Parts: sequence; structure tokens; C-alpha cells
Amino acid sequence: MAQKLKNYIGGDWVESSSSITTPVINPATCETIAECPESTRADVDAAVKAAQEGFEEWRRTPVLNRVQYLFRFKTMMEERFEDITKAVVEENGKTRDEARGEVRRGIESIDFATSVPVLMRNDGLEDIAAGIDETTVRQPAGVFAAITPFNFPAMVPLWFLPTAIACGNTFILKPSPQTPISAGLLYEVLHDLDLPEGVVNLIQGGKEASMAVMEHPGIKGVSFVGSTPVAKLVYETCTKHGKRVQAQGGAKNYIAVLPDADMAASVKNIMGAAYGCAGQRCLAAAVVVAVGDAHDKLKEELVKQAGNLRVGYGLNETTQMGTVVSAVAKERIERMITQGIEQGATPALDGRNAQVSGYEGGNFVGPTIVENVTPDNILAKEEVFGPVLAIMKANDFDEAIDIINSSKYGNAASLFTTNGGYAREFKYRVNAGNIGINIGVAAPSASFPFGGQKDSFFGDLHGQGMDSIEFYTERKIVIERWI
Repeated sequence: MAQKLKNYIGGDWVESSSSITTPVINPATCETIAECPESTRADVDAAVKAAQEGFEEWRRTPVLNRVQYLFRFKTMMEERFEDITKAVVEENGKTRDEARGEVRRGIESIDFATSVPVLMRNDGLEDIAAGIDETTVRQPAGVFAAITPFNFPAMVPLWFLPTAIACGNTFILKPSPQTPISAGLLYEVLHDLDLPEGVVNLIQGGKEASMAVMEHPGIKGVSFVGSTPVAKLVYETCTKHGKRVQAQGGAKNYIAVLPDADMAASVKNIMGAAYGCAGQRCLAAAVVVAVGDAHDKLKEELVKQAGNLRVGYGLNETTQMGTVVSAVAKERIERMITQGIEQGATPALDGRNAQVSGYEGGNFVGPTIVENVTPDNILAKEEVFGPVLAIMKANDFDEAIDIINSSKYGNAASLFTTNGGYAREFKYRVNAGNIGINIGVAAPSASFPFGGQKDSFFGDLHGQGMDSIEFYTERKIVIERWI
């Protein structure tokens, strides 16, 4: 029988007040592996009250003591590494190696949060006026929450939670109901840390729980990662209710390849960027802009290598690409491929109707490459969020930049070249928050903010890095005279 998941409130595992559940489906086997409760506003309110009650004690806990919990958290995450990895594969559909990489990046975020005693330090100046000293003080702000996506169910919560609590805040996580098991495992580890009651809380559920988080007056700020339409809704709702918000939206990431690029290295990087996690990541390569003479050789090699990818169940160690997350996602992705072809694109490799022996009912979409894509084609304009790579042509470097900058999204863009001058111009002129030079996936490390521009981000302070310290603290200015 599939397990029924619980919420974690005030240091205890508790049943949701709702009897309604959503099945959590293994996208490869189509088996129901858990039942996720559709938590209510009452559940969210209980979590907020627990977080508020725990805040005063936690904020008075010395910061060096707070981060000791995180050192232990990291050690215990290492001990549960393969358990969490397996859960990610089973509920999300990615390969075991991809899931391992996800959990590893999450642990890196815990590492970053242990630096908070340094990063929260303040500045000041003696004798700003005669006998008067002026200093700044960073203080925790209160209760924070995160609404996180299905595609990185273990990593994305760790972008936020460790830093938030290291800064002295209390925290509520609302994960995706499609992939809630990984979050539950993270909270099993957190429970074993014996944190004070109310410091970390978990609310499972869908839209009602999300809206309750966004609208609750007891929550100071909300972090979100997901699609652009929802990110915009989160931003508007949270700001309407007086909250801080960082809402990371969708993407249409372009990669430009110049004729002078190392073609073998370029193809290897593009393959990983396009088909890693079955294209279900906000930094996935979606469009390759082949400049001048780069086109033919690049297309030929991409089609060859993509056609040889081993698609299958992610728990099999030989699998190179897993499933998409659901039957709904599979239908949407295949419909968009069809629309792109109807609008004039040519399929060079068609992944529709993919079948995997032994998993015939699984939600598999094979690696797909379409060429002759024009800027007005749906596959050049809209986020597919699947293993689909569009190839466009540009006559020269300037045209490639114009194509990239014409996108309404601005999450990431990469250039492959051996020319430093072109690399500098690309960094200077391209309107995207994460720039890669000879890098397929321009993913910032935990100590740098996760950039995003245009319709890929709504807010002022990004996740990770020093932006996260700003987001999770209030600054007081103290002006003193004692003489």
C-alpha cells in the first residue's frame, strides 16, 4: 500500500486536516508510490503559528550555535545520500546519476549556509560626527517559506532552508505535490537533528496550501521556483500581501556556437545541457544558434549522439536519460513538437511515441532535434521543459546575439568559441542572468546568486549567495553617542 505522507509542524509529524490526497506516481512504472495530502489553510496556519512560537528562542540562539546544526545536517545528509537519491529517481524520473548530482548540489547549499557567521557581519564607523558612532546590525526577519518545484525536489528546498535558519529565521517548506517524498526525507533528517520546535516546518499539498502561504500575514517572505505564469502570480500575490518575494520563472535558454569553437567539446556540453534530466530544468539548453559554417557539422554530430542515448528507467545504472514527470507533461511536450513542425520546423530526430521495453506505459519522450526553426516558431519562443532541442541559423555573431536577446526569457545563455573578443562581447551584450562561456549549463555555485532576467525572474533579490543573506535579514542602523 502506498504511504500517506504527513506534514511536519512544531517538531512533530502530523496528519493534514484534509482527507483529500493526490497520488504520487512513479513516471517510469506508473505505480502509485505515495499519497500526498491536499493540506488546507488551517494546516498552513498551524505551521505559521509553530514557526512564530519558535522564532524568538531561535533568533536568540547564537549564530555559531545555529550553524552547528547545519554541520550535523550535512553529515546526516551524506549518510542518507543514496536513500534520497533513490526517492528522487522514483518520484521524478531522472537517472540515478542525475539524482546524485542534485543531492550533491543541495549539500553544497548547506555548506554555504555554514558561512553565515561571516556573511552576517556588520559594518560601522566611529566618529561619524563628533562623539557619535554609527553601525549597521543584521537581524533575522521572522518566518519565511518556500514553494518549490517538481524538477529538483531535493536540491531546490536546500537553496533556501539552510540559509534562512542559519540567519535566525524559522521556515516553512511547501514542495510540489508531484514530488513530495524527497522533501519528507529531508525533514526526517532535520527531525533527527533535534532542532528547537517550530524552526523547520513542512506542509504538503497543492494550490490551496500555496495560496495560503502567499497570503498568510504571519509569513515575512516567500521563495518560489517554477513556470513564468505561476512565478508572476506568486510575485503579484506576495507583494500585494506585503511580503518579500523572490520568484524564479521559466526559461528559453539559447546556446550560440561559432565556427571557431571546439566542436567535440561543444557537442558534449550541449548534449548534457539539452537532455540532462530529460530537459526538465530551468537551465536546459533549448535552442542552439549555429553561426555560419558551424551549422552542418554541429547538427550532424548532435543528431548522431542524441540518437544513441539510452532512454530508460532511471534506477538502471546504464540509463542515460529517464522519463518526463507525468503523462500530462509527455502529452504537452509531444503536442508542442507537433506544433513546431506544423509551423515549418523539420524533425531531424523525433522522440515522440518513445517506447522502453518493460516500461511500455512509462512517460518517456525520446531525445528530439528540430531544425529550420525560425524566431516565430513555438519551439523558439515558448518553454517546452522536455528533451527537445531546436536548431536555428545565424549568419554572424551579431545576428546570433539579436536572436538571443529577442527572447522574452532571460535565465541563461551560453557561447562556444575560442575567441576571447567574442566571449567578452557576449558577456557584455546578452540579456540573461546566467552566462556560460564554453559551458553548457551555466549553473551558479551556492555562493553566487542564481541570476535571471526579464520573464525568468520576478523580484529584487535572487536565491543563493549574498542576495540570500539580504533576503533573510533586516538591517538596523544604530547611531550612538555616549560622551
